[in-house]
Amino acid sequence: MGGASAIHSYDDARRIARRRLPWMVFDYIDGAAGNGVAEARNLAALRDIELQPRVLVNVSDRDLCVEVFEHSGKVPFGISPMGMCNLSGPGADVMLARIAAKHQVPIGVSTVASTSLETMIEEAEGHAWFQLYFSGDGSGTSKLVERAKAAGYKTLIMTLDVPEVGRRPRELRRGFKMPFRVGPMQFIDFALHPRWSLSSLVAGAPDLANFQTPGFTFDRTESRAAADWDFLKRLRDDWDGNLVAKGVTDVGDALKLREAGVDAIQVSTHGGRQLDCAPAPILALKRIRDAIGPDYPLFYDTGLRSGEDVVKAYQMGASFVFFGRAMQFAIAAGGRDGLAQLWSLLAEETSLTLAQLGLTAMPRHFRLSE
Repeated sequence: MGGASAIHSYDDARRIARRRLPWMVFDYIDGAAGNGVAEARNLAALRDIELQPRVLVNVSDRDLCVEVFEHSGKVPFGISPMGMCNLSGPGADVMLARIAAKHQVPIGVSTVASTSLETMIEEAEGHAWFQLYFSGDGSGTSKLVERAKAAGYKTLIMTLDVPEVGRRPRELRRGFKMPFRVGPMQFIDFALHPRWSLSSLVAGAPDLANFQTPGFTFDRTESRAAADWDFLKRLRDDWDGNLVAKGVTDVGDALKLREAGVDAIQVSTHGGRQLDCAPAPILALKRIRDAIGPDYPLFYDTGLRSGEDVVKAYQMGASFVFFGRAMQFAIAAGGRDGLAQLWSLLAEETSLTLAQLGLTAMPRHFRLSE
């Protein structure tokens, strides 16, 4: 049994995706740095957050809309930037863009997306934010910024937690490469997963779409270590739209980023994919909120699995939250219908959680213990 109708939770989507995807692809999407300690620590921290139910409150009319950069999204969550999403299924990037457009929420478009940044903002009907990596000497980064401007992007996400790509043993064992490479081990892997392989063959192998344009190149292993505060100042001067700093867990860094003119901070550990001994970002979110005050925009991703997790992140201080790999698993499990099914159940879970707590809307930086 499988497909969209069998998805009743994140774990269902992941289980079906694991069966359908080649091992190399599944481990790329599901993997973490080192032994997965950082990912497990954050999941445990999320699990242990308690929400206090309330009774005899009329919660029959509930509203999930949340303001993000003066725009009202229909649900309180968006989609994190993720590289090479079309590995989860042909057309995955466009599916994600279209569901973001339908619900009027942001989708992060990765530098290493498998669909061009121009196509993505069009499919998302403007609800797309471009995610940027610093790379090499920064010259290629500047070219991508200009390209995002020309495409009409109003929000730029600068990912800061990848000075070097973290070691992800599950990827290394499977021989995962970007751009995509197929050797004997991958050939056997694909042959044992014919459903994925045949559909990908028909659609064409996923590639780094933003680097198919002449003059744009990308090397995943190229060092990003030269990014510093001077680079951030130049970027801030050059980008007149919203600037989001992603991958922040330190209070001091957060305060300094605000002073440097960053418009919002996204608390994240890259899904636990960078540093195995990193702190739990869900706890860092609360520390940063307490230090930075109630009004500054704080976004959150990493480890969200359910609607209850969404509400927990808001309790800890989030202004808006983003799902990542959950969306890819839903697509791998059931295509467009699988994505719609998971999206619907996440929204329903969030609404049901609010009802249990005696709430009719997503409160702004609330503390249920107060």
